[in-house]
Amino acid sequence: SLQPPQQQILPFILVGVPSLEAFPTCLDILFCSGYNITLVGNGVVLLVIGLDNSLRDPIHCFLGRLVVIDVVMVPSIVPRMLSMFWLNSTEIGYMACFVQMFLVHSTTSEESGVLLAMAVDHYVAICHPLKYQAILNRQTLAQIGLAIVVRALLFMVPLTGMVTNLPYCHSPVVPHSYCEHMAVVKLACADPRPSRLYSVAGSSLIVGMDMPFIAVSYGMMLKTVLGKKLCWKAFSTCGRHICVTLLYYIPGIASIYAQQFGSGISVHAQVLLADLYLTLPTMLNPIVYSMRTKQIHQAVLKML
Repeated sequence: SLQPPQQQILPFILVGVPSLEAFPTCLDILFCSGYNITLVGNGVVLLVIGLDNSLRDPIHCFLGRLVVIDVVMVPSIVPRMLSMFWLNSTEIGYMACFVQMFLVHSTTSEESGVLLAMAVDHYVAICHPLKYQAILNRQTLAQIGLAIVVRALLFMVPLTGMVTNLPYCHSPVVPHSYCEHMAVVKLACADPRPSRLYSVAGSSLIVGMDMPFIAVSYGMMLKTVLGKKLCWKAFSTCGRHICVTLLYYIPGIASIYAQQFGSGISVHAQVLLADLYLTLPTMLNPIVYSMRTKQIHQAVLKML
């Protein structure tokens, strides 16, 4: 009788960006610059929020959580990418690969929840300003933060279990810059479709829940402020959040469906899209949102 294939507990080998191995200098300059900007920009914002007692309102609490998520997510992938470009270190340990996978996908889920929470904050501030403090009190903020984390865990723990329980007996070469789960499960010698379908369904559910709520909240805000004196001020406040939201969702949705259904899209284009989806928003968030906020800007100048 035929014996089942034996699982290999071996390090995975990351390719980087397939077919673009001849251009490491351009890629390492791009990602190293983005990495430094992300750490410095988000680090300054986090430091200011932590030191300035005037920045204790709900929106800055949500902003601080967004910064923490970015600071956790980017170091989990970019240093490994740079080690491939600079040191030709392509191996990543078996368990380290799954830890990286868990961090990347759980933090992206949390970021979507924080963006929804920030939209709710704007809605309450504009549509119910007299009840703002009563609605978004400390207990409510703690409950929202807990709900964001629990939702990410409920999504990622089953997915991580499904992926780690697959037998990996094929070549350990992952055609990606990091342990993106759809690229990893293709190496399994068992049927990877359940985990892939679960991932697409879970990601679509999270985005399908958050984006409509964000759109509805902005629709109600628009209805409230239209034609009033504070209309342009409200648009200016919400415009930063809309830019950050679009920077997150548009590349994210394109990356998810390109990985799953983009058979006509080249592999290097899929990998670059996934890399930019994780690094570009985290780099631009402190510029587009934080540094354009008057309180943050003044606090940074005061600290300097």
